[in-house]
Amino acid sequence: MKNAKIRDLILLAFFADIGFVSKRVIAPFANVFTDFLRVPGGIGTSFSLLFLVIGACAVRRKGAATVMSLVQCILAMSLGMTGAMGVMSPLGYIVPGIVIDLTLAFCAVSNAGLPVSMLSANAAGSLTAALTANFIVFNLHGAVLALYVLIALISGGLCGLLAAVIYKRIRPLYGMEKGERNEQKV
Repeated sequence: MKNAKIRDLILLAFFADIGFVSKRVIAPFANVFTDFLRVPGGIGTSFSLLFLVIGACAVRRKGAATVMSLVQCILAMSLGMTGAMGVMSPLGYIVPGIVIDLTLAFCAVSNAGLPVSMLSANAAGSLTAALTANFIVFNLHGAVLALYVLIALISGGLCGLLAAVIYKRIRPLYGMEKGERNEQKV
């Protein structure tokens, strides 16, 4: 992230922290729903990833979501909040960040609109997080895995739409008025 403005770095840190904390806040409420369906989760992760998507769209720099996911990984590891993934938790944080960046880059090349880009990025990140967690911890198969993936995709898409709404409302707060662009596209 050469030549990054201080404002951009502050935004990245802010959204990484909000995403990290939000997962801890919403997970107990989301678990009520997923416990009823007897699947491990996915909704809390989708909600926390929306802040990575917002941050990446706000800063519009290559690798922004990956940097934020790395910050979240460092926070989790330093605070001992690795959960069931243990030493493999860096994969659970960093891989979805990479996928979010790749999805946003693809959407930018294909001229997808902002809501579609944010929906796609959040859904892809949620799907990746679910599959990573399944590979490392859960080892689900068949219908249970399909339900887990479906919940991750649906909650990821809905949280992506929520990310687009939030982004549109807060855009004037950090100086990106209509039509104004940062120097570098996603």
